[in-house]
Amino acid sequence: MNPASAFADRLRAAAIHAGLSVLVATGAAALVFLVWYPYPYREISGGRELFTLVVAVDVVLGPLLTFTVFNRSKPWRELRRDLAVIVLLQLAGLAYGLHTVALARPVHLAWELDRMRVVHAVDVAEELLDRAPEGLRSLPWTGPTPVAVRPFRDAAEKAEATMAALGGVDLGTRPDLWQAYADASERVRASTRSLAWLRVQKPSAAALIDAAVKDAGVAESELVWLPMVGRKTFWTVLLRKDNLLPVAYLPLDPY
Repeated sequence: MNPASAFADRLRAAAIHAGLSVLVATGAAALVFLVWYPYPYREISGGRELFTLVVAVDVVLGPLLTFTVFNRSKPWRELRRDLAVIVLLQLAGLAYGLHTVALARPVHLAWELDRMRVVHAVDVAEELLDRAPEGLRSLPWTGPTPVAVRPFRDAAEKAEATMAALGGVDLGTRPDLWQAYADASERVRASTRSLAWLRVQKPSAAALIDAAVKDAGVAESELVWLPMVGRKTFWTVLLRKDNLLPVAYLPLDPY
């Protein structure tokens, strides 16, 4: 086989491998961005960057290896073995990447006295999950759900939780302090502010606020807001007044 023909064969094999890799990556992306990291958590929780890094390496590396090893002059058994090893390595890399992304997925949006905190699976001490209320003892796989931090039982518990928070263990990440979101509705309501207040404090964000109100699909008078703390940034979450559920998000630090 002449070199030009061999190069064309290798290029064609790599292109087919690349196409199949993109199809698999598209399916994985649907799982990550539609189920584990729905908007806005792909922005707040870093899911997009992490997934892009993992998949880019996986999608590029597999076809490159195929281009390197593909040679029609090899015995069919040897060529099939080489390609099978590449596919297995590629699938193992993708599985490891998805596992890493899953560990970092957002699981709850926790009300913490005066703000909402995005809680990620990796932040939660699993040994404390059996101390959470019934119904909150497993971490969701279909996007974050709202929970609340319950009132402290006494001054000693408050002091302990405060010291732990100063040490980096945020209240919203502790299952032993969780309670059902609906049970904290009056406390949550008392901590919210009106959008009129936000407009006064952030006049330059009027267009962002207008877009978020439109996304919410209800009248502005029916909305309130709270700060939302992500991994490295502050956003603002809009809540319906009637049920206090999140309905829209702004990439805006309200303070």
